[in-house]
Amino acid sequence: MMIRQLRLAIRNDLEAPEEARHFGSGWLSGVAALILSIASIGLLLGDRFSGLFSTQVLAALYALPQFTLIVQGLVVLGFVLACTNLVLRRNRILGFTAIGLVLLTITIAQTLNARQASLSGLTISLDWFVLNILLTGILFIPLEKLFGRLTQQALFRDEWREDLFYFLISSVFVQTLTFFTLAPSMAILQHTSDWSALRQTVASQPLWLQVIEIMFLTDFVQYWFHRAFHQIPFLWGFHAVHHSAKKMDWLAGSRMHIVEIIGLRSMTVIPMYVLGFAEGALHIYILLVYLNATFVHANVRFNVEWLKPLMVTPRFHHWHHGIEKEAIDVNFSIHFPLFDKLFGTYYMPPNQWPTGYGIGGHPVPNGYWRQFWYPFKK
Repeated sequence: MMIRQLRLAIRNDLEAPEEARHFGSGWLSGVAALILSIASIGLLLGDRFSGLFSTQVLAALYALPQFTLIVQGLVVLGFVLACTNLVLRRNRILGFTAIGLVLLTITIAQTLNARQASLSGLTISLDWFVLNILLTGILFIPLEKLFGRLTQQALFRDEWREDLFYFLISSVFVQTLTFFTLAPSMAILQHTSDWSALRQTVASQPLWLQVIEIMFLTDFVQYWFHRAFHQIPFLWGFHAVHHSAKKMDWLAGSRMHIVEIIGLRSMTVIPMYVLGFAEGALHIYILLVYLNATFVHANVRFNVEWLKPLMVTPRFHHWHHGIEKEAIDVNFSIHFPLFDKLFGTYYMPPNQWPTGYGIGGHPVPNGYWRQFWYPFKK
């Protein structure tokens, strides 16, 4: 009961009305303190329990001599911001919660000596979630505040908790998802060993050219995969979860059913691995597509008209999510509008944005688990 009351109090302050969130009210410092305190405890758990809470990709981070200093810096900064919240704000729940997490981090650091722990081979990439939310938040939250199209849209808008949970799921299970998405490519590789000459030729190309080729290949695959999820009723049930978001911002793009995530990533990974693109080109593309997916969903007013014929922009993708009749089954491309123009699904009225987002009648229920089961119901 006490935990439920605490959670409700934190939620109410995070979703406080705009007049209670102005600069100098202590709200910003409280939010920042809460984020930094969560980040510090997440990274510490990833370090002390690397077999359970860490992803192998970030092993080099924990090996840094400065790693302990980084965590200590997050703890100190979180504590200072929490104290600022206590001084400035009448409702001090964010500050007290952040201080509690800071003390918990210090306690864990002092009492746990084991650096390894495992649980039947299961790995939860808590550190990947922490870094993802910090890096994308630091990049896109200021962009939306400075260049937001809907200036009255709050940072903690409706359904932000659902989308944050989607972000959490796709991050902490990144290694499990990677295993499932790589499986089809690995199976094809085993039966195409005679393609080695082609793969060597592809990998020998300049890195920039490989990245462009990957973008075109994966966009062609994604176009038809995306279109199929709109036009085949059973598949639409999964994709409808993504379209159920009624607000568009940097966090909205993370709302995807896990079945669609595995299917989409599997299909796009196949041309990259089977054709033998260099590992460096794959890493560059993965970073680009991650940032691009976040950017095109963001609440930003960049029209970028000169770029419109060449690259997918936020306005292009916002029309894909628009609630208007004209926005149904259009703009399937992820990188290049060329494919929508070729196959007759391009829609971009000059200098106009959708009036709203979501699905007519809003049939998809709220909440992660209800949305998870939604495609399986009649």
